[in-house]
Amino acid sequence: MASIRQEIQVAASAEKIWDAVRDVGEIHHRLVPGFVTDCRLEGDTRVVTFGNGMVVRELIVDCDDAARRLAWSASGGRLTHHNASLQVIAEDPTHSRLVWIADLMPHEMAEPIAGMIAAGMQAMKQKLEA
Repeated sequence: MASIRQEIQVAASAEKIWDAVRDVGEIHHRLVPGFVTDCRLEGDTRVVTFGNGMVVRELIVDCDDAARRLAWSASGGRLTHHNASLQVIAEDPTHSRLVWIADLMPHEMAEPIAGMIAAGMQAMKQKLEA
């Protein structure tokens, strides 16, 4: 199993960022426009269309307001297992750190998924700092 952890600092308050992250059905507008081109909710699952055309079903496992942590599990494509979380950590009133962790199989998918996570983090930073 591969485990990926990426962090990025964003010049925005944790409250502002968390408000966008927790709006799980609107990430294509509020959090990662361009990286995600469409998102729709089907019960506890969001169907995400990425900018590269890939469509993934993501079961929302937990949305923890106190910890500012969203956890989900993805299915589809070449992955046999995918579990991820995104946490928003306040550094000061105007800066936050985002931590994205993903555990997945097969291990061979680690590099392309790490690249997607990096692109997603950059899209978040761009949108949230605008």
